[in-house]
Amino acid sequence: MTGRAAAQLAARAGPRSLPELFWAFSWLSLQGFGGVLAVVQRELVEKRGWLGNEEFVEDWAVAQVMPGPNVCNLALMFGDRHFGWRGAATALAGLLALPLVLLLSAATLYGQLAGHAAAVGALRGMGAVAAGLIGGTSLKLLAQLRRHPLGLALVVAVATGAFAALVLLHLPLVAVVLGLGGVACALTWRRLRRGEAS
Repeated sequence: MTGRAAAQLAARAGPRSLPELFWAFSWLSLQGFGGVLAVVQRELVEKRGWLGNEEFVEDWAVAQVMPGPNVCNLALMFGDRHFGWRGAATALAGLLALPLVLLLSAATLYGQLAGHAAAVGALRGMGAVAAGLIGGTSLKLLAQLRRHPLGLALVVAVATGAFAALVLLHLPLVAVVLGLGGVACALTWRRLRRGEAS
């Protein structure tokens, strides 16, 4: 995290209590049908103001490369940052408790409806909505990348390379993250060091 981002984080209001943190992540998770990137960004950045866009992009990038579900990693990091291990546990519990109850109920219901063509079609329709939400949030966050140390052109080139490697070349995600991600991290670190030296 850059010095400016760290200063913004220190000045930004966060959750005032563990119950507020729990219910914020519970509400977030209950909206996350088909993917939570759009919901997490809207709730934590736009509605609650607990993170700025730059902080969110940085935290999401770390959550993305760590093993496990992205949003769980983000919840653990965010909760730990504000309340230590108790915050990490609370944010994760908020994220998982109510959806687990709903999932068990839905699984029971789906077991009874899985043979119906209407139910299968409805679920496929939700997939299109989820793809639209992810695409819309990606475009919103793209504006934030204009201030990235590598510059917008190089960032777009890296993103295009990652897309091509995954979608067109069908390379394993681990290889893309370690290879292209490692190159991007090294280049960014080098630019930041050069900026500090000047």
